[in-house]
Amino acid sequence: MSEGSKRRLKMWVRLLGVTRASENHLREYLRLKHDTTLPRFDVMAALYRRRDGVTMSDLSRMLLVSNGNATAVVDRLEGDGFVRRTPSEVDRRTVHVALTPEGLTAFEAMAEGHEAEVARLFSRISEEDLDQLTTILKRMGQ
Repeated sequence: MSEGSKRRLKMWVRLLGVTRASENHLREYLRLKHDTTLPRFDVMAALYRRRDGVTMSDLSRMLLVSNGNATAVVDRLEGDGFVRRTPSEVDRRTVHVALTPEGLTAFEAMAEGHEAEVARLFSRISEEDLDQLTTILKRMGQ
């Protein structure tokens, strides 16, 4: 193994460590401060971006989860009054899902707190470092 490949492997392990620790912190934050889970937050965030609603299949694709996983989360959100399902007028097999006004209000409160918590988590990163890291990550994603 070359020195360069060892360094890349170490970078990968560090990147995973930071990602997992940050995600775990945010899961706990959402649980304690908003009595919700990260999957619920993710579904609500996807629906917030698409205010007109999406099909359940599109939601699953957006979140990179199975239809069954998306359905389970939507079931709970619907039970809490945060989302509503509307059958398609064209295809009975298709169901659209969207945030309710209550869901919109709840998500906006969660999102504001989530954003502040992410800012706090990464507050030791300077603006210059943030720009460099963003550039590197974009390049890696290409």
